[in-house]
Amino acid sequence: MHEDKFILLSFDVEEFDLPLEYGHIMPPEEQLLVGKTGADEMEKIISQHAIACTLFTTAHYAIHFPQQIQHLAKTQEIASHTFHHNRFEEIDILLSKQRLEIISGQTVTGFRMPRMQPVNLKALKEAGYLYDASVNPTWIPGRYNNRHLPRTSYLEQGIVRIPASVTPRLRIPLFWLAFKNMPLSLFIQLTLQTLLKDRYVSLYLHPWEFTDIAKYPIPNYIKKHSGKRLEDKLHQLIEVLQQEGSFITMQQFMEKNAGQ
Repeated sequence: MHEDKFILLSFDVEEFDLPLEYGHIMPPEEQLLVGKTGADEMEKIISQHAIACTLFTTAHYAIHFPQQIQHLAKTQEIASHTFHHNRFEEIDILLSKQRLEIISGQTVTGFRMPRMQPVNLKALKEAGYLYDASVNPTWIPGRYNNRHLPRTSYLEQGIVRIPASVTPRLRIPLFWLAFKNMPLSLFIQLTLQTLLKDRYVSLYLHPWEFTDIAKYPIPNYIKKHSGKRLEDKLHQLIEVLQQEGSFITMQQFMEKNAGQ
């Protein structure tokens, strides 16, 4: 293992509301159940490999499954993914932090906006956050064009920003859809190239990806390779990356690099 290289693996622990974007009516109880089923599988994977991760959690999810969050908080970092995944008011920046701290027993220092949308950094700082992981510095058609932003961590308005990793030069995003749709060998190759260049990689997934979501009317590029097949890919990826660096939380990474 190379102790000077770091893998920041994070999961957006949330209610599965994605079908709503495609006009499918899905009861809130079902959204939560799919999220919880996936989180159970996620927990098994990270426990098996004994790795440290950051769990960007909606307060809504944590309120419904407090015992799971309390258990995860013993070994993982709990960060904010706002209050509800499918609606947002700026006060949720503060309220989600407060509720997650009560449930988890941790001091919540990190934030990620759902769907990597823009966030008010002044509001983050005023609420007491130290870092933000809401930036994907690439171009995703229909979502955002952030190719002008730094690829690696930087300080902005008193907040450390930790972008999702993209490859050098071409800025190929190493996010959840790439992991799902690329051949694993190619994804590993690009991840290792980025790790060598940047000395860290920041990768993120969703627990609901590890459930069977084939029945939902969402694009095939989202629902294919889900469930057990994706679990197997993640096991293989973790095993490779454990030989190349240390899995640490974003809070730990922020502490190591804030002054650099």
